[in-house]
Amino acid sequence: MAEIKTTKNDGDVDDFINLVENDRRREDSQTVKEIMTRLSGDEPQMWGTSIVGFGPYVYTPTAGGKEREWFKIGFSPRKQSMVLYIMDGFSSYDSLLGALGPHSTGKSCLYIKNVENVDQDVLEQLITESLKAVETRIATD
Repeated sequence: MAEIKTTKNDGDVDDFINLVENDRRREDSQTVKEIMTRLSGDEPQMWGTSIVGFGPYVYTPTAGGKEREWFKIGFSPRKQSMVLYIMDGFSSYDSLLGALGPHSTGKSCLYIKNVENVDQDVLEQLITESLKAVETRIATD
């Protein structure tokens, strides 16, 4: 099995955010960093060259597979949108997503073009619920 290229490293999160070219995305990065730090209780860390993650999460991707370390929650300021990594997916968050505001989703990615345009309380609730789900999974593994 190929090694994961996106790993935790000693990169400086604030330096990374300050280098984001798009002003809106840089401001959104600061906002999301503050929210995720407060809600997770974890300090942000760089993962690879473009993801900011919070808290360790060790999992085994397949039966008998090698344990891997990932983050409980994270974000990445991409050119098209801010990406929030919601590690337990979205299957149980229909009502929250309906109240969030403009967004789209992938398997575990929440895409937001402008964090100011979504309901901040709903965003925080979504992050909190995802953190609880991941922490419950960690506790039962």
